[in-house]
Amino acid sequence: MDLKIGCCGFPGSRSKYYKEFKVVEVQQTFYNPPELSTLKRWRQEALEDFEFTVKAWQIITHPFSSPTYRRLKKKIGNPENYGFFRPTEEVMEAWKVTSAVAEALKARIILFQTPRSFKSEKENVNNLCEFLQKIKDAGFIIAFEPRGWDKESILKVCKEFNLVHVVDPFVDEPLYGDILYWRLHGIGGYRYRYTEKDLLELKNRVVSISKKGYIFFNNISMLEDARRFRALIL
Repeated sequence: MDLKIGCCGFPGSRSKYYKEFKVVEVQQTFYNPPELSTLKRWRQEALEDFEFTVKAWQIITHPFSSPTYRRLKKKIGNPENYGFFRPTEEVMEAWKVTSAVAEALKARIILFQTPRSFKSEKENVNNLCEFLQKIKDAGFIIAFEPRGWDKESILKVCKEFNLVHVVDPFVDEPLYGDILYWRLHGIGGYRYRYTEKDLLELKNRVVSISKKGYIFFNNISMLEDARRFRALIL
């Protein structure tokens, strides 16, 4: 199967991770994008066939009231203009930073994860579509992980802009996309450790869909669970 398995972030030493896996979803870019020189060094450290995907900076997706901003080290502009893909200078500056980060890592995929407070209401959908229209020629595959949206709204936006619908497969079914992009957050929460039964179920679902794709573990035992699942697939 043309499937890459990895973790959301580096759960330990990067050098050891590079030797063991073929992909990572970079999480630092959501909280505090590293310097481009740092990211270029990461790219040089990894093998040529190693792939990075990038989680977009939260200034694009999350309002400043989000608790995730506790980790923000450097503000840009007015924080009141952050989030929800609003047509503000701050959001577009955050996109410039995110796209530069992806280019430094030679990443093809950028993930936009939205908070549950970003409902599929008219204003939010309009702002999202306006934003996607502005970036559609940037050359990236856009992965979209909405939470709390109805299926009709997800499908409409994904079809219009050829997005990859990102899901936790133990919670939702992917509705659109040429590839799979699954993020496993733990059944019931981050501290969950996947059982053998869980991983066998995941394998069967992946095999039945038969698409190229990515599976990222994002739970407390992500490294161990990614290893165990990879052993089932190989």
